[in-house]
Amino acid sequence: MAKAPPPATTRRSPLTTIESSRDRERLRTVVFPEHSDLAIAVADRIVEVIQRETRARGRVVLGLATGSTPLGVYEELIRRHQAGEVDFSHVITFNLDEYYPMTPDSPHSYHRYMWENFFSHVNIAKENVHIPEGVTPRERVVDACAAYEDAIRAAGGIDFQLLGIGKTGHVGFNEPGSDAASRTRIVTLDTLTRKDAGADFFGVENVPREAITMGVATILDAKEIALLATGEHKAGIVARAVEGEISTDVAATFLQRHQSATFYLDLPAAAELTRINTPWILEGVDWTPAMVERSVVWLAERANKAVLKLSARDYAEHQLSPFKCSIGCATRFGDGPSCPTTSGCSCSRPIRTTTSSRWAAFCASCGKTKTRSSWPT
Repeated sequence: MAKAPPPATTRRSPLTTIESSRDRERLRTVVFPEHSDLAIAVADRIVEVIQRETRARGRVVLGLATGSTPLGVYEELIRRHQAGEVDFSHVITFNLDEYYPMTPDSPHSYHRYMWENFFSHVNIAKENVHIPEGVTPRERVVDACAAYEDAIRAAGGIDFQLLGIGKTGHVGFNEPGSDAASRTRIVTLDTLTRKDAGADFFGVENVPREAITMGVATILDAKEIALLATGEHKAGIVARAVEGEISTDVAATFLQRHQSATFYLDLPAAAELTRINTPWILEGVDWTPAMVERSVVWLAERANKAVLKLSARDYAEHQLSPFKCSIGCATRFGDGPSCPTTSGCSCSRPIRTTTSSRWAAFCASCGKTKTRSSWPT
């Protein structure tokens, strides 16, 4: 039996999230600047659901995920249990998936993962734990998948579903091509998914080619869904899932149809969301000096021009006209002197270029840029 994490004192300070415009986000996202806060926030929510549902119905049903991302949540739940804050004796669980074929005692088995990292450290009844069987004879797999769906329904449905997201956008093992009506079934794993798992299996050739997974419809039947993503390697697919159109190419986009789905992200995983990556495209931007500098550097890179070569057209074509209209004389970069750029124009303050130590002044009115040598004394 694996050793449980030591009890921790109850957290008192409020969690910090990054708040800004969500105009392009098609479902709720919560971004945490501190990685550890994500696990605490999700554990908070799970404890709330457990306590609410056990009071109301005498039991609660959780859908659980595996992988590295949920480990912090499980560790936090274990600590809460050891501190006497949460009781798992009335909790029923259903895991998302399992490799096929896979024996439950294999070091790669999700059965083993769940017992070593969570179940063995809380007071959950063994008969209340449900994980797809990776040793089911192939001729019985279809019936076993149907029985898994029946067991979820018999338990009253999933109250809270925990998810991760793969680089292909899969939730569970719903790979590209999975549709919104899919139910628990055996699937063929995507090549990228198998490559990502290769290190854990000591070579991609050892990764099973199939898995048993809850379907998209099974997941969407949950009353509440929390998807966790951490790390910059997830940033691209997170942005696609949150801001892109619903598509069978990315199963996670189907979560946009759910009324109570939330993406919990650390800052690296959120890095390609518009409000994090290019917030100046959105309305209501606070044009701080740091924000102005970020936007101008971004524009120079996007236009493939030096800062001094940027024109009013560049700003307009890259949705930075609001920047020109709002910044006027109020913003400054670095510590250069203030200087009007042209006679009769509203002036802006100097910008330090990224390619040299020279200063430049950008005129918000005429769109021209003047170098230091041309400033009036």
